[in-house]
Order: sequence, then structure tokens, then C-alpha cells
Amino acid sequence: MPVIFIKIFILSILVFLTSNACYAQSQISGKITDNKSNPVQGADVFLDHTLDGTTTDSTGYFTFTTTEKGSQVLVVTNVGYDKAFLTLNISGDIKDLSLKITPSANYLQQVVITAGAYDVSNDEKTVLKPMDIMSTAGAGSDISKAIETLPGVQQPGAQTGLFVRGGDAGETAILMDGMVVQNAFFSSLPGVSQSTRFSPFQFKGIAFSSGGYSARFGQALSSILELNTIDLDEKDQISIGANMTGIYTSGDKVSGSSSLGFAAYYNNLRVFYGLANSNVKFYQPPLGYGLSLRYAYKPNKKGILKIYASGAAYQAGLVTPDPFIINDSVNFHLQSNTLLTSISYKQQFKDKWSLFTSASYSHNQENAGWTGTNLGSIPLTDRDYRFQYRLEGTSYLSSSATVIAGTEIQRYGFAKDFDTLSGKFGETLVSAYAETSLTPIYWLAFRPGVRYEYSALLNQNAIEPRLSAAVKLSDHAQLSLAGGTFFEDPDSRYLLSGKKPNMEEAIHYIADWQWTAAGYTLRLEGFYKNYKDLVRELNTGYNPSQYPILDPNIRVDNSGFGYSKGAELFWRDKKSIQNFDYWISYSFIDTKRLYSDFTSEVTPTFVSQNNLNVVTKYFVTKWQTNFSFTYTYGSGRPYYDPAGKGFLNEHTPPYQDLALAFGHLARVKNWFTVIYLGIDNVTNNHNIFGYRYSSDGTQKYPVLPALYRSVILGFNFSLSQFNKNEL
Repeated sequence: MPVIFIKIFILSILVFLTSNACYAQSQISGKITDNKSNPVQGADVFLDHTLDGTTTDSTGYFTFTTTEKGSQVLVVTNVGYDKAFLTLNISGDIKDLSLKITPSANYLQQVVITAGAYDVSNDEKTVLKPMDIMSTAGAGSDISKAIETLPGVQQPGAQTGLFVRGGDAGETAILMDGMVVQNAFFSSLPGVSQSTRFSPFQFKGIAFSSGGYSARFGQALSSILELNTIDLDEKDQISIGANMTGIYTSGDKVSGSSSLGFAAYYNNLRVFYGLANSNVKFYQPPLGYGLSLRYAYKPNKKGILKIYASGAAYQAGLVTPDPFIINDSVNFHLQSNTLLTSISYKQQFKDKWSLFTSASYSHNQENAGWTGTNLGSIPLTDRDYRFQYRLEGTSYLSSSATVIAGTEIQRYGFAKDFDTLSGKFGETLVSAYAETSLTPIYWLAFRPGVRYEYSALLNQNAIEPRLSAAVKLSDHAQLSLAGGTFFEDPDSRYLLSGKKPNMEEAIHYIADWQWTAAGYTLRLEGFYKNYKDLVRELNTGYNPSQYPILDPNIRVDNSGFGYSKGAELFWRDKKSIQNFDYWISYSFIDTKRLYSDFTSEVTPTFVSQNNLNVVTKYFVTKWQTNFSFTYTYGSGRPYYDPAGKGFLNEHTPPYQDLALAFGHLARVKNWFTVIYLGIDNVTNNHNIFGYRYSSDGTQKYPVLPALYRSVILGFNFSLSQFNKNEL
């Protein structure tokens, strides 16, 4: 890690660590009701000009702790209501407060820009919360799997990553506290889709943008998944759990103005695959273990320091078809080690501005390869690292105007050895950005922004204008628009072979209509994405291999192009039936591109034209049990048939999956317990994700899921109480 970056970061921290760490805490509690004495759920309750506060539960009750003393102003806000204020004199605990809030005269909330954005961190815009992710059947507690139930996101099949609106996995950036996570997924295995490395409960907010995202971020042609870690933990807790894939434990310790948390796991899928009829033959079933540590510290009432570190190891070995010898197979082995560290500090000031600074470092090494009787031994080694630093300031000019400006430095590199071929590169990206949010009147909002990026490796400058806007149409409906220009470095395999084409470019146009009411969300969105300057290989044939190795002698340029357009629907209903919650998402996409080694402009193999998700959840109070069903449909995908009529003109059968999950709340002595069962593909539908062919094109191998049907049974013990909303 460059010394100068470390010094800059430390100086940024020291400037704002100005107050003593130890404060006596007081508890503030009470109840919020409306003008008819009905409890108000989800209201924000906080002390003005502080970070101390909470939200009300279903009974309107709230409680939080604070280190503030003396005269303070308690503020209550909620969608559709006027703000309420109460002056407190804090010298100890204050309990049984009672406040009433009244509906706004016209019951109109301030317009919020929603085009392309699904924000999990703010109740006014919430689509999915961390508990939604954990309790969605078929998601397997994985963030990416739950995101795949939203409009615009493809089911990846046997591939790893998020595929959004016609973009491949490399066009989506995953960030944690503003920093790019270079290895967000477990290491890829041939034909086996992998999940993300993170638990949803590590994060206070999960924001997903399917396009038209903020100028704060770049280097993603399609979308952004932003993960924001939790701040100070509220209470001590410890949990342990086990299921058919492994064991895990986590805990948090709160001490005054700081908290320390940990999470550890050990996974061994030998039993899991041993009990199932797998389509993948593992001679070394996946085995992995990891540890993460999280520290948070409030040096003063308006600052928060967060430190995160995680390390993980993973290994697996499976049998795959020999790409060269008909009716023969080879062994593929993989071992990987990953390290991720980050540190961030945010300070808010009384004169209505804040500063955020963050740095991170990650490293990953994979040792893999193929061995076979006829193939011999072909080693494959991958190494990568990434260092980042971000400095960002926000000025709250007024309640209707905010300005964000910042800079970002990234230094990353890749190295690959494949048999006798070797390649490596290092890239330095320097970025600066500015963005303004304006709400001149409550029914109109604008967010213009611009981002500048410089690539040292490519010696290229890029200017990326962004603009989004929203207008309130009625009490519950609004229209949003978003668009902009987005750049991204070429795929690493080209850079590894010494090629230096220009950055690739995409231009987004998005229109969104949204209707919301208490417990209901209806959203219709249309988009058009224009791809420019895509990297294209010249005078080559199509290579369907999952691990293509570029010949150093092949020429490439930026003559590739493409488009993606479509329409999407999202409907969620949490109110019509008590304890019942469901959502429906549908996406239609028309996309074609000419890039990479494509021989003509066609739809890529990872795209289904029609995608449907139906997610349902029902809690049976008498049984203290939650049931969840998820149905997923995807129309057939293109695949390459050497003897077919036209390039990528054949299509797989449609994809269908019905998943079931249930969780039961119980108590074992002082431990609160959740027992859960998940069954994926209940109907045992034999899905096919594509086909591979032998080198002479005569042998056809279907690309299948690792399991047609999977069953997982597990339990979790915790000293912290659960409730039905946590299923």
C-alpha cells in the first residue's frame, strides 16, 4: 500500500477525532401516534443535529440511547406527516414520552428520484430489507440471489455474478462503504454458480441500481450494488448456527461509544453433495472457512469510525468434460485465499456539512488447473490486488439543496499464468466527481452530476455527465427520469495479454413511473442502453470456452457496439392480507451486441428475453412459523451450436424453479432459536443453461445446475430475541 496514501488517510482521520470517547448514556423511549391516537409505524425519531435515533415499531414504540446532555430537540418525521418537535432536558433516562404527528395538509411526500434505483436503506424507498433477503425462498440467504428477484436482473444459471439489463457480470460493480469489492463472490468453478461472500446482516443498507446511477461511482457499464456496513451495534449478542453445509458463529460486544463484532464460518459440502444426486462430480467437495472482524467507534457525537477486515480460504475439485478429447474427462482443482480490509470515517458538522474518507485494500490468489490422462497437467494461477482511497465532502445548503464533491484513487493489478503463457498489468485510476440534489418545490427534484476519470494504463481521459429528475404527479404517484454516460476499462484478459484498447462506453436512458401507498408499491420502468467502443477481436472465430485464453498475436480494437432496451414491472403488497407479503417482478429485454469474438450482432448467451419472479411470504402467528414460496421463470437463452443455423441462433428450454422455505421460532432455555428448511426446485424441473460441444462439434454436453433439487436444513441459536419480522 503506497505510503503517501496511508499518510493522507491518517491525517484525514486525525483532523476530526477531536472529542473524548467516553460519554454516559441515557435512554429515550416513548410512543408516536397520529391525530386519531393510532400508532405510527416506521417513523424516524432522532435528536436534532446528532446521529442518535431510531424508528418506531408496529405499536408506535421507540427507544434509543444517547450521550447528549442538557437541552436537546427531539424530531419525529414520517412519510405523509408534518414534522414534530419536542424540547428535552436530558440529565438521565427519559421514558414514556407521548407525541402526536399530523398528516400533511395535502398528504404529499417530497418527491424522490427512483429511476433505476432500488434502495434498501431508507424506508421511504425500501424495496428489500436484509430480512427480506434472509427469508426469501430460493435465495439461500445470499444477497445476489435475492437481488435476482428484482426487475432487470437475469438468473445467472451456471455462471457467477450479477447480469443486469443485457450486461455481463463484469459490467456490475459491487461496493462496500463506497469501496469496490474486487472479489465479492466465491472463486468461480466451471459450470457452478457461486454466491457472494457476505451476510446481509453485516449491512444497515443495501442499495441496487439497475442503471443511471450516481456520479459518485464509475467503472460499471450496467449497474451498481452498494453495501453499507452497520454503525455502532445496539447491544451485546452472540449467535451460533449449523446446517447441512457447515457451521458459523457471530457476536458483538458494545462498550460505551465503541463496539466490536466478529463472524466466523466453516463450510464443508461433502455431506450436502453426498446426500444428493449431483450433476457435478466433485472429487473434492467445496470446503471453505473464513473470519471477519468489525470495529466501530464514535469519537464524538457526530462522527463514526469503522474498521473492517475479513479473510477466507476455499478449495474444491471437480470432474469436467475434456475440451479436446471426445467422451473423456479431466479433473479441475482450485484453491484460493482472499483478504479484504477497509477503514472509513464520517464526520458531520453543525454548520450542515459532512466529510467522508475511506481506504481499502484487498488481495486474492487462486491456484487452479486441469489434469487428465490425455490432457496432462495444465496449471492456472490468478493473482490480483486493489488499493483505494476516497475523500468526499457534502454540503447541506438547505433542506432543498445538497452538494456532494469528492475524489477517488484506485490502484489495482492482475497477474495470470496459464500453462506456458503469462501476463500481468497494473492500472491507476484517478477520479473526481460533483453532484447536486435540488428540490426547489416538494413535487420537483433534479440531480445533475459529472464524473471525471483518468486511466494511467490506457492514458485516457473520460468525462461522464449524469442527470436524473423526478416530478410528483399525484398524492401517491411520481415520474422519474435518469440518464448519463458510463465508462469502464476493457476486460482484464485483454489487458493481461498486453492489449491497450480504449475504455468501453454505455449511454443510459431510463423512465420510471411509481405509485406507492401504505404497504403497496407499483413500479413501471422502461430503458434504453447504447453500447459504444466495445472491444472486438479481429479476424478470429468464436470460442465458447468458459476460460478463453487470448492469443497475444490477435489484434483488437474498439469497433464493437450494441444496444439493450426493455420494460419492467414491480408490484409489492404487504397490506391486503394480514401477515402476508408478496411481490411480482417481470422484465422484457431486447438486446444485441457485436463484441469480443462474436462473429455478428446477436443476443449474448446470458440473456433471457422474458423473466418473471413471484415471491410470497406468510407468517402463521399461532405456530410462530413463516412460510415462503418463490417461483422463477426465464425464457430460453441463446447457445452456440457449430452445426446450427446461424450464430447463437439456438435456444435452450425455458428455465423454471419453484422454491419453498420455512422458519420456526422457538426458545431453548435462554436461547432464542430459529429452525429453518429450504427446498429449491420443488418440482425437480430439469433446467438446462446451455450446451458445450467437443472441438470437432460432434459431441454435445448440456450445461446443468450442480443440483436439480437441493434441500437444506439448519438452526440458529441466539441470545438476542427474534420476532416474526426477522424471518
